[in-house]
Amino acid sequence: MLKENDVEISWFAPICDGDDDILGSRNPKYKSTWENTSNIIKTADELGYTNVLCPSSYQVGQDTLPFVSAMAPLTKQINFLAAIRCGEIHPPMLARTLATLDHILKGRLTVNIISSDLPGTKLESPSRYARSREVIEILKQAWTKDEINFKGNFYNLKLPSAPVKPYQQNGGPLLYFGGYSSDGVDLCAEHCDVYLMWPDTEEKIMSLMSNMKTKALGYNRTVQFGLRVHVIVRESENEARDYASKLISNLDLDLGEDIINRAQDSKSLGVSMQSELRSKADKDFYVESNLWTGIGLARSGCGAAIVGDPDQVYNKLKRYMDLGIKSFILSGYPHQNECELFAKYVLPRFNNVHFSSVFGRSPKLTPNTPLGIGIRK
Repeated sequence: MLKENDVEISWFAPICDGDDDILGSRNPKYKSTWENTSNIIKTADELGYTNVLCPSSYQVGQDTLPFVSAMAPLTKQINFLAAIRCGEIHPPMLARTLATLDHILKGRLTVNIISSDLPGTKLESPSRYARSREVIEILKQAWTKDEINFKGNFYNLKLPSAPVKPYQQNGGPLLYFGGYSSDGVDLCAEHCDVYLMWPDTEEKIMSLMSNMKTKALGYNRTVQFGLRVHVIVRESENEARDYASKLISNLDLDLGEDIINRAQDSKSLGVSMQSELRSKADKDFYVESNLWTGIGLARSGCGAAIVGDPDQVYNKLKRYMDLGIKSFILSGYPHQNECELFAKYVLPRFNNVHFSSVFGRSPKLTPNTPLGIGIRK
């Protein structure tokens, strides 16, 4: 079990071309290239972050799974939270791909489940989550049973599972999930390990967590909680707030809206909730002590940042921890600089842990164990 000050603190890989120093003013220096993003992850690894979210987007940037694979030999201790869009890859092949990655990483793989529409397609929310449920159930069969034997509305499969056994034998990689619809919450409660939320008021976050706990209890399960949030930390609060203002100082609001709408998930319930949060903020876009929503003027998805001096940022994170959040996925603009600043001012104050060990899923195979050997019975 997690101890009081244990927490998973992760960084973010801007492989979807979302990095910059001034939002809305594209600087070629921060373009999503292999050189830029790999340097950010190597820095996060060296500084002691325990995981890194590698997002997925069709429109821009690099592909998630090849990126993770290429980073494996370049890193030492950091986990990779690879985002997958359910339905994008045939589930048995997805199981094999993820198992292969897990072996390459020696168990440093976690998986972020996404249920959004696939590029060029449109499914209603219940159908999308029904497909995701089938994908997850097939993955779990592939990773934990001797055979994939599945009949559903989207997939009908009967295959041996030996080719797709992961390095992590106690259930395979952890599954992280973010979503707010009733179908999504139910899916997470039944099958996933970590429920990721975007920033909101503490009151709203408590309500979301209470609902998830109740849903998970209905499946005789418990779920850990995570928060995906930006961060701006400086030596003084004034410096941090000034930098936040500078980030949007040249932003054309029409351009910001265009940036938001280009994302595959721009019309999701979660994105609309971030817009609603911003509408409640003051004239400087602060909706709560040290929680700044201005960043959401120029990006889809997570739309708020913790802003303040080292004590304020630490205390804000501790407040979330007191609510029951034990995983944080952080980011900032530009990502390399903010990664270094947070590690300098705040990261050493926490006991940074890998969630895989918390769930009893530490790798149990030897480094030379090939795929299909040591199958869990």
